[in-house]
Amino acid sequence: MSTPLLDIRNLTVSYGGIQAVRGIGLTVGAGEMVCLIGANGAGKTSTLKAIAGLLPPASGEITFDGAPFKHEPAHRIARRGLALVPEGRGVFPRMSVAENLAMGAYCRDDKPDIARDRDEVYALLPRLAERRAQLAGLLSGGEQQMLALGRAMLARPRLLLLDEPSMGLAPLMVRAVFDIIHTIAARGVAVLLVEQNAHLALKTCARGYVLESGAITVSGTASELAANPAVRAAYLGE
Repeated sequence: MSTPLLDIRNLTVSYGGIQAVRGIGLTVGAGEMVCLIGANGAGKTSTLKAIAGLLPPASGEITFDGAPFKHEPAHRIARRGLALVPEGRGVFPRMSVAENLAMGAYCRDDKPDIARDRDEVYALLPRLAERRAQLAGLLSGGEQQMLALGRAMLARPRLLLLDEPSMGLAPLMVRAVFDIIHTIAARGVAVLLVEQNAHLALKTCARGYVLESGAITVSGTASELAANPAVRAAYLGE
């Protein structure tokens, strides 16, 4: 890989006096799918929030498309082509499906292109098209995850940060959601996936990192991680 789209070096994130992330480094190339796996409390969500501008790093550097983030607020980071689909999906329950999707384009003013992108989302996610007038809070968990993905796509991201997209979903819905993620990635959108289901994460992504107690302990291709005895014992149940 040449110059990565996302380049993180020596990133530290603290809550009060507690270090949630301890000097980690990772990269994501343009159009690449990379996973970050680890147990609860390992620092995965804190890493994504720091990248997205929702948590201030205590130290380190985050570079996106060759330019560093220097204490930029989240909305400016989003304008640069980075979208976060948070853990728990974060839809607006009292707004309709259509209104939730519109929120994804809040940084854009190219109305004809927004309408075209919205129609593409409806074509990719026909369940949302059928329920466009329905309140998001009345959707199933899987449908809300689809809505969160569709909302992110309305921002036209170059990098999609996904935090536990399989959480709380039935197996058939997990398969449907990950099929959508593959389709989005096939369109050239890079993906950094946080996922507790290590089998699924390594099956989905080309490369991965293992985060333990805020530090990256192992990294490599998905096949290398899947063959690593420590990873197999800790995360693959083997």
